[in-house]
Amino acid sequence: MKTVQQSAHPWHGVDAGPKSPEWVTAYIEIVPSDGVKYELDKDTGLLRVDRPQTFSSLCPTLYGFVPRTYCGKTVAQRAMETTGLENIEGDADPIDICVLSEKQFPHGNFLANVRPIGGFRMIDGNEADDKIIAVLQGDLTYGKFEELEQVPVAILDRLRHYFLSYKQLPTDGPRRVIIPETYDRAEAHQVIERCLVDYQVEILGKKPKRSKAAKPAAKAAKGGAAAKAPKAAKATKAVKAPPAAKDEATKTKTVRKVKPAPMLAAKVARKPAAKAKKA
Repeated sequence: MKTVQQSAHPWHGVDAGPKSPEWVTAYIEIVPSDGVKYELDKDTGLLRVDRPQTFSSLCPTLYGFVPRTYCGKTVAQRAMETTGLENIEGDADPIDICVLSEKQFPHGNFLANVRPIGGFRMIDGNEADDKIIAVLQGDLTYGKFEELEQVPVAILDRLRHYFLSYKQLPTDGPRRVIIPETYDRAEAHQVIERCLVDYQVEILGKKPKRSKAAKPAAKAAKGGAAAKAPKAAKATKAVKAPPAAKDEATKTKTVRKVKPAPMLAAKVARKPAAKAKKA
């Protein structure tokens, strides 16, 4: 009997990586030279043509997603916490990831080990559609980058412009895509943790087995109280995004690293010494 070998489903059959969120596995769907936008067909696990790229708009980096992640309730909760926006939902897809590399790749449909260093808090309509920014392991130009601030501003501006315009036709109405926030590595790690929790809770229906940082996210995923972010990954004061129809919507807010406040010494209550008994 002839054996037919089947490949693993890129979303459900591949692990996010044993060292996530510091290092993650990325499944690459499209490369910068692609004039067509490919997306994973969720049923078959094959790449499907989504649409031709609008006009001359091409993604400036490798682009794909992190397997076994899902942008659900806790990701949407975090977006509302940091931006001040309301009625935001997750986009019900795996978390998107942009991978910086100096190398040229002829096509997508491959896995890569990458280091997340930051991201864009992107809102598409009323959906949280974060874009994690990462560097390719071993890349001679970008491989040693550990923070988003090490990336040249021009590259980030080019990437931001792509996401703000790749769905926008000249005849379209008000802009529906905004990027109200740019965040650092610590926040990117938290977003990935939340996506891992959302996958376990909303896709697998399981109780998540994640780190302590992900416990508030798990509570929010089950409809509990709003999740609180760890202090080390806390973003700067949230600002409301301006109306989508105005050009100011393209402006972004950069999240600075926030150092946790020093621990206060605990006060120890002292009991009065017992009186010596008389002889």
